[in-house]
Amino acid sequence: MRLGRRMLDGFAVLIALITIFPIYWMVLSAVKPAGEIQSLEQRPWTLAPSLDAFRRVLAVNDFGRYLLNSLIVALVVVAVSGLIAFLAAVALTRFRFRFRTTILVTFLIAQMVPIEALTIPLFFLVRDVGGVVPGIGLNTLGSLMLVHTAFTLPFAIWMLRGFVQAIPDELDEAAQLDGAGRFTVLWRILFPLVAPGLAATSVFSFIHAWNDFLFARTFIISEADNQTLPMALLVFFKPDENDWGAIMAASTLMTVPVLIFFLIVRRRLVAGLGGAVKD
Repeated sequence: MRLGRRMLDGFAVLIALITIFPIYWMVLSAVKPAGEIQSLEQRPWTLAPSLDAFRRVLAVNDFGRYLLNSLIVALVVVAVSGLIAFLAAVALTRFRFRFRTTILVTFLIAQMVPIEALTIPLFFLVRDVGGVVPGIGLNTLGSLMLVHTAFTLPFAIWMLRGFVQAIPDELDEAAQLDGAGRFTVLWRILFPLVAPGLAATSVFSFIHAWNDFLFARTFIISEADNQTLPMALLVFFKPDENDWGAIMAASTLMTVPVLIFFLIVRRRLVAGLGGAVKD
């Protein structure tokens, strides 16, 4: 029994090392001197760490603006998708209506469609909608917010539906017997209990919007002020020779906001569903 436990622990450590190694190599490449990066004899360490690659990244024109644009898009997507997914999950769990199962299956099918297959149709859709609704057309951050929200909603609704189902109906009935209205039950009873699910979906939504390159490259065509942070990486891809040190440094900097966001919501991620049921 003890031997089996040790084998499982060793296997878990091995999986963790395999998962962490690409991140370690990214950070290592970011601090390696240019000569070591281009060397044919690659070593998993460096004796002469350097921050020159980070200086080249921070020296890029409008780097701060790119960072701010990515942050705005990601936070708006997290807030909007979280709110809509919560309301949709409550509706699909607490109410009975026609085509409820059909809607759930549609959400599941939407997760199976490759993003690349929808890029061109979405381009024409965003272009046409931009002619009617200001702030959502091409070359706007609103287009990225709209598309990322649409792509994160199916997953968020499916996940939050499970959290809402785990809350007994008797809790809603007890609150209503105490005089609480539907709005009070929704925001003061269900919302705090679904917070762990909201935290989990918010991490997914944030990463999805933060790391996006395809939509940012497709929808932001000529407006440099509305480009996002992944677009800054293109500066270091050159026809003759790529600046891999700067690319790895920029990638390292891009992971910092994700880690900060995760640390903010991590307490909710491990929190359980609490509360009591009134008889």
